[in-house]
Amino acid sequence: MSNPPSNCNNSSVLVVDDEPGMRTALQANFLRHGWHVETASGVRDAQRACDLTSFDLVVSDIRMRDGDGFEVMCSVRRNSPTTAVILLTAFGSVPEAVESMRNGAFDYLTKPVSFEQLQAAAARVMKRMSESSITAKTAHETADSGLLNTGIVGRSPLLLQALRRARAAASTDADVLIEAESGTGKELLARFIHENSDRSRKPFVAVNCAAVPEHLLESELFGHAKGAFTGASAAKAGKFELADGGTLLLDEIGEMPMNLQPKLLRILQEREFERLGETRSLHVNIRVIATTNACLGSMVEQGRFRNDLYYRLNVIPLSIPALRDRFEDIPELARYFAERFATETGSAIPELDPGFMEKLQANNWPGNIRELSNFMRRVLTLHQGVRIDAECFNEEFKPLGKSQPASPQMATPGTPIAEIEKLHFEKTLALVHGNRTHAAEMLGISIRTMRNKIREYGLPPRRYA
Repeated sequence: MSNPPSNCNNSSVLVVDDEPGMRTALQANFLRHGWHVETASGVRDAQRACDLTSFDLVVSDIRMRDGDGFEVMCSVRRNSPTTAVILLTAFGSVPEAVESMRNGAFDYLTKPVSFEQLQAAAARVMKRMSESSITAKTAHETADSGLLNTGIVGRSPLLLQALRRARAAASTDADVLIEAESGTGKELLARFIHENSDRSRKPFVAVNCAAVPEHLLESELFGHAKGAFTGASAAKAGKFELADGGTLLLDEIGEMPMNLQPKLLRILQEREFERLGETRSLHVNIRVIATTNACLGSMVEQGRFRNDLYYRLNVIPLSIPALRDRFEDIPELARYFAERFATETGSAIPELDPGFMEKLQANNWPGNIRELSNFMRRVLTLHQGVRIDAECFNEEFKPLGKSQPASPQMATPGTPIAEIEKLHFEKTLALVHGNRTHAAEMLGISIRTMRNKIREYGLPPRRYA
């Protein structure tokens, strides 16, 4: 076993591989990215490690001399159900990949492993763990405590009503459409439905329809055969196939291209589809949960979304209230974020002054919980101390549109509209430190439109992730 250096962060990973060279390379890669790393030379070694320690992530080869990665995954599940597992395979077998996802693997990667791809998968693991850990610590104090063990902080009447409806939906196999504002926790609500359903032991697979480039979305959803298109050097299972037996989350379904909507409708009706480049139909047993921050009904009226698909998705309509409609939950959320961020940085948990709490509750929070989370991180980073007061709020709170005076160029008559729009995009991206997703939400556009605008105006793409 190897010991992590003292300057690592709090994320831990167990690397399991019986090839010393690969094990060393993976270990070095994770150490460079600030992880605590332990290694195991095979299945038995990994099982002993899992008996002694709980890891945030386990990265394991599938085929090893003394067993396989599925045995490692079983040990992980038995000792630490919240630990994510990424399996590595040198064979790229689609059935093997599907089986790994069905058995609970977070992801699978094909050797030779791209370290960039591995770190991207690890980042998704940490993001999921961060979101799923938003839990109501005092849930047992209320009669609705069973509803509050959901990963969603709060006990306001509107929130509890939404959770009751979601729990009722979980008892059926019907498809669900969640329409709510960005940043409210739609994915958490979808996970709650999955975890309270008969499919809870099967995969929960999520795909963001806005984040995947349009020309790749069909392959991402339905998979492809080897040679189906240029660059398809091996067969790949799509998200529908990987979710077989479980739940598929289609996030931002309003961004689904019109040309793919008939194929999606067929899957919802028949539960069958073909991979790109194949004629053989595949049958899947899945539940689909779709989420959107747009009004799909209005999109149907505008001809931007198929009405038959809308009605097929909208079997059980759900929502989750905006933060401004449950302001009484803000103190509990603030305390949660204070504890979480302090734990991440290894600093003392600060006291949140009543004046600071009043300021939080007086704000409208158009970006909902995501905006509150980002603000709390900023305050706790820049005001490291034992007490956070109203003055800290005043120094750091800068609502969109009020953080800077209007640019002279923006006010100059005759300035081309394109230049004004470019400047507005630049300022918005700068305000959110280059985060394209947050900028798109603030501007009320899709992430795909944001990418196109960055390309159209020649903004440096690597700066905006």
